[in-house]
Amino acid sequence: MPTPTDYLKNGALRAIEPAISFLARHNVSPNKITTVGTLITIAAGVVYATGHIMTAGWIMAVTAFFDVVDGQVARRTGRCTVFGAFYDSTLDRVADGALMAGLTVFYATNPIHHNIYMVVVCLVGIIGTFLVSYTRARAESLGIDAKVGVMQRPERIVLLSAPQALFGLFWNGWVLIGIIILLSVTACITAVQRIAFVYHATKNIDPKPIRMVTDAVPPAKAAGISATRRAQS
Repeated sequence: MPTPTDYLKNGALRAIEPAISFLARHNVSPNKITTVGTLITIAAGVVYATGHIMTAGWIMAVTAFFDVVDGQVARRTGRCTVFGAFYDSTLDRVADGALMAGLTVFYATNPIHHNIYMVVVCLVGIIGTFLVSYTRARAESLGIDAKVGVMQRPERIVLLSAPQALFGLFWNGWVLIGIIILLSVTACITAVQRIAFVYHATKNIDPKPIRMVTDAVPPAKAAGISATRRAQS
């Protein structure tokens, strides 16, 4: 069933279709688009840290364009590569970390809105956000699509841009506080949901022993290896 974010994304795609076509026609590298979007997101994190919340919100609204366009251009130009997917996912984590780090610095250093409790909430949000992406990536490495949960990346981007662009530090910053608490709590919930999803998806699978690099080498095999080394020497 389509979510509100899906409708928003489809509407945005129709609005930016001319830009996507232009970039595809000129064969612009999707990785370059991803890089520019990430740099702008990092800039938004820096602006968050300086306390210009409304400005940062508008900057984040611009980054949403790059977040959508890179994948569209890659598909239209036939440049969907394994490295491209890896690069995009990696820079997404950089962008997420920069935003939450900027908000952490804001609450740690701002003379008016200094709030040690919100510093803790932001740190929890950073951990939760990275767990959301890690649990999905680890599940996919096991052949499981764990794209479940109440708060995925598109929703996080919307909540980190639209309310801040419109309200900034309205109501003495309580709008921002509410958004960050919501993001941190739902990120942790989403990580738990994905862990539970993978658990239920794998509990009926026959267990297979996984060889760890730290496993001890059997004595007989170790003796064979030693003998071979002596023979080679």
